[in-house]
Amino acid sequence: MEKSKVYFTDMRTRNEEGLPHKLQRLMASAGIASIDMDGRFVAIKMHFGELGNLGFLRPNYAAAVAEVVSKQGGKPFLTDCNTLYPGSRKNALEHLRCAYANGFSPLTTGCAIIIGDGLKGTDEALVPVVNGEYVKQAKIGRAVMDADVFISLTHFKGHGEAGFGGALKNIGMGCGSRAGKMEQHNQGVCRVDASRCRGCHLCQKDCQQGAISYGTDRKASIDPARCVGCGHCIGACNFDAIAPTAGNAPDVLSCKIAEYAQAVCHGRPCFHIALAIDIAPDCDCYPCNDANMLPDIGMFASFDPVALDQACADACMKAEPLDGSALSERLGTHRDDKVGRDWFRIMNPDTCWQVGLDHAVRIGLGSRQYDLVVVR
Repeated sequence: MEKSKVYFTDMRTRNEEGLPHKLQRLMASAGIASIDMDGRFVAIKMHFGELGNLGFLRPNYAAAVAEVVSKQGGKPFLTDCNTLYPGSRKNALEHLRCAYANGFSPLTTGCAIIIGDGLKGTDEALVPVVNGEYVKQAKIGRAVMDADVFISLTHFKGHGEAGFGGALKNIGMGCGSRAGKMEQHNQGVCRVDASRCRGCHLCQKDCQQGAISYGTDRKASIDPARCVGCGHCIGACNFDAIAPTAGNAPDVLSCKIAEYAQAVCHGRPCFHIALAIDIAPDCDCYPCNDANMLPDIGMFASFDPVALDQACADACMKAEPLDGSALSERLGTHRDDKVGRDWFRIMNPDTCWQVGLDHAVRIGLGSRQYDLVVVR
C-alpha cells in the first residue's frame, strides 16, 4: 500500500493568529477543499466530554471545523452516540445536557448537535463491514450514516483498553449505537443487576428474542441461551439495571473498533483531524482527568485515519514524559526492554495498540506508512 500524507502543525501561534484559524489552515493544506460539500449533510464526529472531565477538546475547535464546512456549502452538525455505561451521556437528553454544560451548543459551535443513535441509543443502521473478520454488520448510529460526508475530530490521548484513544477509537467505538458498543466490548450477552431492577417490564417489551422473564420477586432475568446481544434492553432500562457481561480481550476489541471504523468510512468522502493535546492517561469518558502525561504536541489532519493514528503515536513516542504525571511515576518502577519508549504500553501493559492498526491495514481502511507534511 502506498504511503499516505499526514499534515501537521504545532501549537505555536505567531502574528496574532489564533489556534482555531491555524487549524483551518491545516485543513486547507491537507486538501479538505477537494471534498464536494455543497448542499450536503456533513457529520463532524467528536467527543463532548463526560461531566467532571476537563480534558476534552474545546468547542472552539469544533466551531473552526464547522465554519470550514459551511464555507464549502455543507450543512454541518456535531455528533456522537450514546454510551453503553451509566454516566452523563447514556441517552440523548442527558447527552445533550452534558454537551451544553461542557460548552457545546449551536451558539458556540455554529452548527446543530445531533445524538447519532437517538433518544435511547437504539436508532441504528446495520452497515456491512468490508473484509470484516469479527463483525459482518456494524450497528452504527443512524444519523452518522445518513450524513453525506463524514469528518472525525479526535482528541488523541491514552486509553485503558485500546492503548490510546485516536481516530479509529473515535470513529469505530464512538459511532456505534449502544448495541454496537456492546458488540465491540463483549461477547454479546447481557446481565441484570437485581438490586437496581424496578420490575417495570420495559426491557421485556423491547426484547425480540423472548430472553427476558420475571420471577416472583418481580426482578428481571436474562436467558443467555436466547440473548443475541442486541443491547436494546440496555437502552430500554431507565435505572441502569442491565449491563453487558465480561469484555473481550484488548486485541479483539481493537480489531472490532477498526472494523466499525471501516463501516463508518467506507464508500463516502471522509476527512480526519486529531489534536494531540492535553494527553492524559485515560479517555474523556471518565468523570475526571488525570494530569497530562506528555506535553502538547500539535494538530494533525489526513484523509487516512490509520496513518493519522500512526503519526500521532510516533510523535508521542518522541516526547518526554511530564514530571508529576502517572507516566513518570510508572517509569520509576517499570522496566521492559521489549516495550522501550512506547508510553501507551507502559501505562497499560495488557494492551497493544499496533494490533488495531495492523488489522485496519489488513481490511483496507488505510496505511501505517505515511509522509509527514509540516505546515508552519
